Amino acid sequence: MRNTDQEKLPVLLRIRGEQYFDGIDPDQTELMTEGTLELTEQGMRLSYEETALTGMEGTTTTFAVEGGRVTLTRSGTVNSQMIFEEGRQHTSLYETPYGELAVDVQTSRLRHNLTERGGIMEIQYSIAVEHTVTGRNCFKIRVKRK
Repeated sequence: MRNTDQEKLPVLLRIRGEQYFDGIDPDQTELMTEGTLELTEQGMRLSYEETALTGMEGTTTTFAVEGGRVTLTRSGTVNSQMIFEEGRQHTSLYETPYGELAVDVQTSRLRHNLTERGGIMEIQYSIAVEHTVTGRNCFKIRVKRK
């Protein structure tokens, strides 16, 4: 039986995000931050605190990696949940100061080689807000043990 009370391992995260909109150069952001990696019974959990740089200060972002499914949860000043599963679409609610939006997330690619020593996770997806596609996105997260 595995110990479920796993320690949170300190990690360095390099998160690169790209957003593509039709006819416009991709919008790229890169964030280097410290976070934690925790092994769970289902897989692993990556967590970090958002900063003023991302415009979501006071928000904790968590990626729960469970086999071929990744759940991104933000809680704090921004509250949302997005589920990424290659070849599938999931609808989630995105909370904004002005109300909630229904967001459809269609994942075209989900790859990772994460272990407790670190690794890389890449997620390519498109988002539709209220069923209108707003753009294509790509996350690439490099995880390195501190």
